[in-house]
Amino acid sequence: MELKRTHFCGKINKQNISDNIILNGWIKKIRDFGKILFVDLWDHEGICQLVFDLNNKNLKDIKNCIVGDCIGVKGEVIERKEKNKDLKTGAVEVRVEKFEQFSKSKPLPIDRSKDLSEDVRLKYRYLDLRTTKMQQILRTRYKYLMAVREFLDKEKFIEIETPILSKSTPEGARDYVVPSRMKPGNFYALPQSPQIYKQLLMIGGFDKYYQIARCFRDEDFRANRQAEFTQIDIEMAFVKENDILDLTERLIKYSFEKIIDKKINIPFRRMEYNEAINKYGIDKPDLRFGLKIKDITPEIDVSGFKVLEGVKESGKKIKAIKLSNENISRKDIDNYTEYVKNFGAKGLIWFIKSDDQLRSSILKFLKDGGKSIESAMDMKNGDTVFIVADDSKIASKALGRLRIKLRDDFDLIKNNDELNFIWITHFPMFEYSEEEERYKANHHPFSMPYREDMLNYKNSDPEKIRSYGYDIVLNGEEIAGGSIRNHLENLQEEVFDILNIDKSEQKDKFGFFLEALKYGTPPHGGIAFGLERIIQILTNNKSIRDVIAFPKTTNASCLMSKSPSKINKKQLEELRIKLKKD
Repeated sequence: MELKRTHFCGKINKQNISDNIILNGWIKKIRDFGKILFVDLWDHEGICQLVFDLNNKNLKDIKNCIVGDCIGVKGEVIERKEKNKDLKTGAVEVRVEKFEQFSKSKPLPIDRSKDLSEDVRLKYRYLDLRTTKMQQILRTRYKYLMAVREFLDKEKFIEIETPILSKSTPEGARDYVVPSRMKPGNFYALPQSPQIYKQLLMIGGFDKYYQIARCFRDEDFRANRQAEFTQIDIEMAFVKENDILDLTERLIKYSFEKIIDKKINIPFRRMEYNEAINKYGIDKPDLRFGLKIKDITPEIDVSGFKVLEGVKESGKKIKAIKLSNENISRKDIDNYTEYVKNFGAKGLIWFIKSDDQLRSSILKFLKDGGKSIESAMDMKNGDTVFIVADDSKIASKALGRLRIKLRDDFDLIKNNDELNFIWITHFPMFEYSEEEERYKANHHPFSMPYREDMLNYKNSDPEKIRSYGYDIVLNGEEIAGGSIRNHLENLQEEVFDILNIDKSEQKDKFGFFLEALKYGTPPHGGIAFGLERIIQILTNNKSIRDVIAFPKTTNASCLMSKSPSKINKKQLEELRIKLKKD
């Protein structure tokens, strides 16, 4: 490589006129005018126009170059006669005196002038990374992590790495497992988070820890999820919940203001989990628009309509949301009815008010003509009310999901630049899994439960037991979650008992951790940020795949490297693994 760059392509301006410089980069565009040839040369800083005078025999080989070739050029910066206002460097160009072709390119399979499918972008990700968009996103990711490290260093945290090859545990998503050649028949698990290790570090006396941790979860198909992702994990000893919430708010303020030109106001609003579910049907509410869920059970007269009469008599709930000033068709209502069924609702009741008249498929059955519903929901002309009558949890969940769909269908966010933060606190410690017929941990089994709730509900109704768990939600997306941890061995064993993890399994899966809790464990707690989700929001992207250098598809495949893939027979034999035939 003879021509080593002195300047970046996107940094050339009028101050460089008459300078002799060397640029390195990729050919973005070629325009051949016979004796004169123009080349747009690109590097990560931008584009600079090059002028090749083909009367110079030393430059004739440029005619053999194509878009995508990697070259170096030496020449003089001159002022452009015809300025290009769309380019940062549009006032100047480089008159090439010498050039070197570093490597040739095949014709590019990606045409950036066209809208590309995600599959094509992921297959040729290394070419997609050359786009301005991807360059800016990944550099923003880097700058954000630098800001996080700066803040935590000032707060006297130290960064400690924890193992990637770990132990499989029975809670959470499925583990990715790694067979051990040294111990045939045994397996490591890739960490879903560094949870146990960071708690062990607290026992070890490192009372302010953080880590930019790689995490792995073998989940079934879910939109906007990745099999491997990055967490910013933080843990502190001798703290209470408010200490962690305060630190988190200051970290968000510092790191966000380093990236975006916007003031972040703290403290953030707080809302308990039960209030979030009752008002918004979800534990990560988007508060940038209305459509609160209202329990209208005690306010309305449903006489005449046996379905709603039965709901009231059984102690279930009638809940509603109101959409104002939007045109709703019968086809829309049918689609929304099918949609809420995905979340356990049996159907969707609707009321529309226009010209001072109510319309509804059940109007003829109601003795009061729907007047009590109209009053309870304060309906005006142009309003549509959607009702789900069911178990309270099902009604809230169905309307909560419908609320989000209405947000997207009717573009209800008026200020797309708004950053609306809220803490959700007092998460339930346990939730019942109908599929597994047992209680599962809502956050994870190492959160600290409210001790008074354990005494009152441990044997009668574990779902009423609250935990010192908390999430920070931004614009309807959970960007971080954590809890005060359980530092008491006997209380941890009680939690495992409720989770139906018997003593032998406790010892097998968590024996080393339970043993560690016996040696003076300090009160401690922490939080973990989802890095990709934060960068997605900061860069205004719809998918976390756009903020990862080499992401996988929704079925955890890499289209570029064609992984996962088979391994050869020798590897299987070394691992003592025999594959079952389909």
